[in-house]
Formats: sequence, C-alpha cells, structure tokens
Amino acid sequence: MKILVAIKQVPSRDSQLKVSSSGRWMEDADLSAEINEPDAYALEEALQLKEKHGGEVVALCAGPARASQTIREALAKGADRAVHVEEEDLGRFDLLGVAQLLAKAAAEVKPDLILTGLQSDDLGYGQTGVILAELLGLPHSTIIMQVEKTEAGIRVKRELEDGWFQHMTMPLPAVLTIQSGINKLRYATLMGIKKAKTKEVKQLSADGLGVTAAPKVSLERVYMPQRAKQTTLLPGTAKEQAAKLAEILKFEVRVL
Repeated sequence: MKILVAIKQVPSRDSQLKVSSSGRWMEDADLSAEINEPDAYALEEALQLKEKHGGEVVALCAGPARASQTIREALAKGADRAVHVEEEDLGRFDLLGVAQLLAKAAAEVKPDLILTGLQSDDLGYGQTGVILAELLGLPHSTIIMQVEKTEAGIRVKRELEDGWFQHMTMPLPAVLTIQSGINKLRYATLMGIKKAKTKEVKQLSADGLGVTAAPKVSLERVYMPQRAKQTTLLPGTAKEQAAKLAEILKFEVRVL
C-alpha cells in the first residue's frame, strides 16, 4: 500500500511571535520551525500501517526551501521518499490554492491512501484534507482515531462529540485527516538520520504544476490580543454577591 502523508512546516510552539510591519503575518526571520504536530501524528500512523502491511510512505510538503529540514525529519523517521513543492511565498495562496498544489503533486504519486493532520498549528483551518479529497474526487473521513486495512479497503474509527465514536468502512484510494494523539510519536534514530540523506526528494514548483495564485480568501490583519483590566463591584450581601459571581462565571466567563 502506497501512503502519501501531507506535512507542513510551522513556527515552533515556543517561538516569540511578533507581528510583521505589513500587519498580515508574523516576522519569520528569526523564528525557529518544526513539523506541524498534527501532521506528525499522520506520519506516525502511515509508518505503522507500512510496518503492518508493507508498502511505501511518501511525504509531501509545500513550502519554502527551509521546509527541507522538516522533510528530512520525516525521512529520518521512516518515510521512504518525499515530494517538495517549493514555494517561497506560500502565503500568496489561500487554502484552496494550497490544496490545489497538494492535489496536483498527489496525482503524480498515485497513492492508495492520503493522510493529513487534523489542522495546522499556525492557521488552524482544518480544511486542507477535506478540500484535497474533493479536488481528487476521493472519499474522505475526518478526526480519525484508528485505521485498519481490510480486503475491501479500510475500516476507520472517527471521534464524535461527547465521547461518541463512529466506525466506517471505506474503499481505497481515500483521504483521512488524523486526530492528534492517535499514537505515540517516534523519534528519529541515528541510523534513520543517516539514511535520510540518501533518500529521494523530488522537487516541484507551483508553475510546473500549473497552479497560479488566485486567492478567493485573504488574511487582512493579525494582531496580538488586547490586554485590559476591569473592576466590577457586586452589590448586596455576601450571599447575594456569591450568587451573582457564580452567575457571571457560568454565563459570561463560561468556566463553570
């Protein structure tokens, strides 16, 4: 089974964020980067499926040249080869545009199964996998907690609300978005890091794939949350004040 895993490079979670002069994104000159954590769980699931059933795991990443670091990490963990859609200014593509880049690249790989993370840590739209499936005309399912290979295709376990789960059978090829925490993430071994240097990384470009930036959605402004202090005096007796405070915490602050 050939499994394609879409991964993304995002700013590290401990990075000190500063809004850029344009006001549209963060200053990224001094930011450290890492693999998007939800995508790391998708990669881990792909590697475990390969270990059980054989086949090949291909990592797919769209991003600037520095994203090669994240690609090499995926290869070091066990991916067999990778495809890098190199685009220095990925921000000029909206969500649909990025999905189109991935769809064009995925069509060349012709995988049996495509896995993505549930969402990205930087933008958090949670729609890339769904749009990718639509563009490729493939069945898809989201928030996947378990994947089992069957003779007819796959059987998946989805997480629903309030502790409920849903089990579904699906044909292949298909697209799944993997829930974070589905497995314990592995570390790259020293041998894996050495082997990663010799594994194939195919270079593609937006122009070569025939995808042009024609965004229908644009990010106009990002800003840090405003901090403000406010004091509210509650009148009445201690009992009345306690009742009013409980009401505020329950219906306004929503912590109860």
